[in-house]
Amino acid sequence: MRLGIISDTHGLLRPEVFEVFAEVDHILHAGDLGPLELLTELEAIAPVTAVYGNTDDMEVRARLPRVAEVRLDGFDIVVTHGDQFGRGVPNAALHAAHPTADILIHGHTHRPKLEVVDVVVTVMNPGAAGPRRFDIPASVGIIELEPGIPPRARLVPLTPADED
Repeated sequence: MRLGIISDTHGLLRPEVFEVFAEVDHILHAGDLGPLELLTELEAIAPVTAVYGNTDDMEVRARLPRVAEVRLDGFDIVVTHGDQFGRGVPNAALHAAHPTADILIHGHTHRPKLEVVDVVVTVMNPGAAGPRRFDIPASVGIIELEPGIPPRARLVPLTPADED
């Protein structure tokens, strides 16, 4: 199973996302979505599990949870925006809050992160797919799941570092 991981779209769904996610089976959105219409656009690609972020309005918060737990291909996955854990969203705080999760997905910082905490626990922040901040390329993530082996994951830049 191939997962598309996205966060911090803030109302901007870049055309590159459709290219990178063309072969995904499921999309995980880690909050700061923007208008709900973006969910409809993502759902045209694959089923979506999404959470709200700290900048999402009441309409989005009424439709989406703060934390989503989903089991895909035998892996327990937690998706959250991460703002409840403070500025840097430390892995230790995520893991302490969700000790049984195999994969922890968050957004909020706009900084891409991919770390293996132990052999089977993976923490990913896909970065921000929407408007650029901090001179960091817009990015998303891909995670490939296969029962019985650790997840394989990668970050995918959508723009060069010097491009909006």
